[in-house]
Amino acid sequence: MQLLHAPSSIYTSFQSSKTLSKAGLLLPEKPFLLSAISCYVQPQQGLERSIWVSRKRSIFSSTTIKAASVEAGASTILSGTAENDVLKALSQIIDPDFGTDIVSCGFVKDLNINEAFGEVSFRLELTTPACPIKDMFEQQANEVVKNLPWVKNVNVTMSAQPARPIYAGQLPAGLQTISNIIAVSSCKGGVGKSTVAVNLAYTLAGMGARVGIFDADVYGPSLPTMVSPENRLLEMNPEKKTIIPTEYLGVKLVSFGFAGQGRAIMRGPMVSGVINQLLTTAEWGELDYLVVDMPPGTGDIQLTLCQVVPLTAAVIVTTPQKLAFIDVAKGVRMFSKLKVPCVAVVENMCHFDADGKRHYPFGRGSGSQVVQQFGIPHLFDLPIRPTLSASGDSGMPEVVADPLSEVAQTFQNLGVCIVQQCAKIRQQVSTAVTYDRSLKVIRVKVPDSNEEFLLHPATVRRNDRSAQSVDEWTGEQKLQYTDVPEDIEPEEIRPMGNYAVSITWPDGFSQIAPYDQLQTMERLVDVPEPSPAQV
Repeated sequence: MQLLHAPSSIYTSFQSSKTLSKAGLLLPEKPFLLSAISCYVQPQQGLERSIWVSRKRSIFSSTTIKAASVEAGASTILSGTAENDVLKALSQIIDPDFGTDIVSCGFVKDLNINEAFGEVSFRLELTTPACPIKDMFEQQANEVVKNLPWVKNVNVTMSAQPARPIYAGQLPAGLQTISNIIAVSSCKGGVGKSTVAVNLAYTLAGMGARVGIFDADVYGPSLPTMVSPENRLLEMNPEKKTIIPTEYLGVKLVSFGFAGQGRAIMRGPMVSGVINQLLTTAEWGELDYLVVDMPPGTGDIQLTLCQVVPLTAAVIVTTPQKLAFIDVAKGVRMFSKLKVPCVAVVENMCHFDADGKRHYPFGRGSGSQVVQQFGIPHLFDLPIRPTLSASGDSGMPEVVADPLSEVAQTFQNLGVCIVQQCAKIRQQVSTAVTYDRSLKVIRVKVPDSNEEFLLHPATVRRNDRSAQSVDEWTGEQKLQYTDVPEDIEPEEIRPMGNYAVSITWPDGFSQIAPYDQLQTMERLVDVPEPSPAQV
């Protein structure tokens, strides 16, 4: 595991975020509850531009009694009263979102105790380096352990889990070390979607995360205008045949605009192929967040992106006009159908202040209407600011150019929201579809429940609803019952975004089976367990 270091940059550091999993441990009578309100920490006073300095912590050496790391959900009883004292003290620190202590969440790692010298060292491994309250966790961990009567010295090291997606082994190589992929979408051009995407990415980087930006608009890429990397051309790795992203202020960048082609003039299927290649063959490396600047609309390109990568969450950008709401509503419904949770709405160009009054030139209510109608939990307002527009044209994002501005504070709050919501989403169990070769059945595990059911492979194949199996115009069944042998077995099952699985059959046919459809199929009952010889 690598230690958590804040990267050096020219913009202000932000305080850190909680991303914990639920587990059940009996808490002390007086737990130390970190206030959720205190998560939004203001920038340090007296600093107009603070520069991050990587923390170098000394780890003392001595003869130690090493205790096993405490894994999530397990109340491991360690031998010796010293270890129990330390863990009991740390269990007083409660995450404000989940109401669970950091010991139960499995954050306490590498516990070392030298009882003779009164020295204690341990590591707190958070799920993201962008945790908005990591500094609070560190401070309180120091305090509660130091309060033990026999402790004289405490050394706490903060770290984060390595970046990894939920389905690492089933993704293209370029995406296997990316923890969260965030789509920023509006489904309508001209509402400031690219501005939000770029500033959100640099806000997350300012919070300590490893971040990349993928500009998915091939017809009109905005990224080359909004950032100013030294190298403005993507390079190829001839040996690996991969794309090397360019970089600006520590954020990795990939855009068709950096491919030396300008704007594309090509048909939809070709564009989908270009986007697939740019996204999946790029050497992103380990990223905590990849922000995808989605193109306008709900067509082939958007569907391709949702199918190629399991999007963690979506941020919807709109403006106050009713016309913007109509298009945004289409996008929200698309994400809902593809099982991508929309976690926040950003209403851009809401208002401006003049003569001591606040003016709303484009009306009010589009953003709140999206929140109310679709149940999206968070709404953020961006004012009309000439500096916000100018920074987009100058090649330096607003949160970098003026990190203490009102706009930067709004993006900081949006960043905290994204970190928290992604952590919660990743704790949820996704639908798992696997093939059990010993029983010759397809197993389907439903999320958020203990339900698991079995399907006969032939039943799944016969229920295909694609154009190859059902006539699109008449609805007539083209695939007949007898066309599918009873002993058919799938060759491969892999997730397709968040909403379906792709099943490859021996005849070469690739079937897309939505999770919702699988739950409606005839299920197998009383399937005998395989004998030891079969296993």
